[in-house]
Amino acid sequence: MAVTGTAMTTIKRKRVRKDSLNDFIARLPASERRRIEARAKELIAEEMSLQDLRRAVGKTQTAVARRLKVGQDAVSKLETRSDMYISTLRGFIEAMGGELELVAQFPDRPPVRLEELGTLAPRRRSRRSRDQGRRVSTAR
Repeated sequence: MAVTGTAMTTIKRKRVRKDSLNDFIARLPASERRRIEARAKELIAEEMSLQDLRRAVGKTQTAVARRLKVGQDAVSKLETRSDMYISTLRGFIEAMGGELELVAQFPDRPPVRLEELGTLAPRRRSRRSRDQGRRVSTAR
């Protein structure tokens, strides 16, 4: 939560009780409280776990599992993973009704949206199945 320089000075001079920051914010003008609340929401929205995101869009693990055609336990495991394929993350986001966008940011360039990463490519036939299709029967 953003606190103005004046508020920070006031807080540093006194011993602060746990609820005194809330009291301080309550005494601020309504416009300042709205600005603080808006910034707090921005900060919260900037980083969420998959579980937080699922809850924010009002989905249950069971509902997401049905869309992914997996069990609820698999969704629970996905939500706690720290590493996964982009295609897995894309499927999870889409099962919640969203769309995953990947953006690369560089210091000296505008952001670049990456296309087609994490989309499922058509499956190639294995060498074994290709070879089986070429075999000619020698039975007489």
